[in-house]
Amino acid sequence: MTQRRFEYAPAGTLVGLVQRGRGLGARMAAEAPEAVAELVYGCIRRDWRWDGQVDDRHLYLARLVRDLELPVGPVAGLLAAGEDACRRATRVLELLALDGSAEAREALRAHVRDGEHWRAVLESVADAWPVGWWDDLAAVARERLEPGTEEPWGEPWVRWGLVVARPEPQRRRPVPCEGETSARLLELLADPAESGRWREAVRALAGREPEPGLSPLVPSLGPADGEYPLPLLSRAVLELGVAAVPAAREWAAADAPWLAGLGHEVLARYGAVQDVPVLVAELERAWVEQQWCGPDGPALGLARFGAEAEGAVSLLRRFWLWTPHSYERAAYLEALAAIGPAGLAETYVECLWGCEENERLLAVAHAPDRPEVRERLAYLRDDPMEEPAVRAAAGERLAALSPEQGGSLKTGPYRPGMRPLR
Repeated sequence: MTQRRFEYAPAGTLVGLVQRGRGLGARMAAEAPEAVAELVYGCIRRDWRWDGQVDDRHLYLARLVRDLELPVGPVAGLLAAGEDACRRATRVLELLALDGSAEAREALRAHVRDGEHWRAVLESVADAWPVGWWDDLAAVARERLEPGTEEPWGEPWVRWGLVVARPEPQRRRPVPCEGETSARLLELLADPAESGRWREAVRALAGREPEPGLSPLVPSLGPADGEYPLPLLSRAVLELGVAAVPAAREWAAADAPWLAGLGHEVLARYGAVQDVPVLVAELERAWVEQQWCGPDGPALGLARFGAEAEGAVSLLRRFWLWTPHSYERAAYLEALAAIGPAGLAETYVECLWGCEENERLLAVAHAPDRPEVRERLAYLRDDPMEEPAVRAAAGERLAALSPEQGGSLKTGPYRPGMRPLR
């Protein structure tokens, strides 16, 4: 993954907050919507997600466009940009259309009719919108689909009869070594001359009952690059449970990154109180090296020990504040709640505005009962752009409140003017 750690603005600035999808950034932006317009558009134009597979920004950015009443035109203009920028703009515009923006809906439909990336846009809206919003584009699609191009599959093509059905799933291929006994697989793994079969042997072991004889062999199964373990080795080792802990304590001190990482993974899952300093040290190393992918593992491992892991609190707070890898923020919040919950009330409030579904779910459950929280819960419950799980959770939380506390509260969408969290 390309390292971007020197490109992010500091987490204490508005730019840095919005780049990271922090709830505080959304609240601060409400104070001066005209001044932050270019920042919002820029975060759609350029992908600031640390991990594009799991980090979410589309709902966060769509809400900024809507709630700050920013013009939709600049977002629609990105449909004509490069493929990646078009994809991000599409996701934002899809949500705005679901919220009722006729301009966003028509911009996407117009791109299907005339735009360069029309197929990607069409397939995306077919996945996000009601059928009636795109079904009438069938004639356009038939006309634009050039002979000899890659055959489309899935929706909307199946519905329109342009393909018969989804590709047939391939028949399961026999797994090499699948017929070997576990004892024989361990023999293969113990023989350097059989290294060409190690991958298949580990794959076969990973689908079986735990095999204690695997632990002593793990250090000798080092990959050529010295960084990543054999596929499924982690799964096979983790299935050993606490039996792998003694060996993992040795692995965690290894020089090879893949072996140390596997040791920390086992200790986070199954280690004892004596392993807390090792997991804290791993968090410290990740912080010093600004390694944003993976510290959630040690964090959640430390959460198992509650106050006995209080030495990790400062690190966990720093990771929560600074990480650009937004998907992992919820793990740091969970760990802080278990280890050092003092002062988390305001953090939960902020997370009601956060970019990640998992952090909003935590916030819905734990934010303190106060008027601004009840107002935001109603916002999340009623927002057509929100994820179903968050809408349901917000509704349940409000319903649990007495009418005097706001259980019957009904509000419109959040608008600029709410006092931002400091």
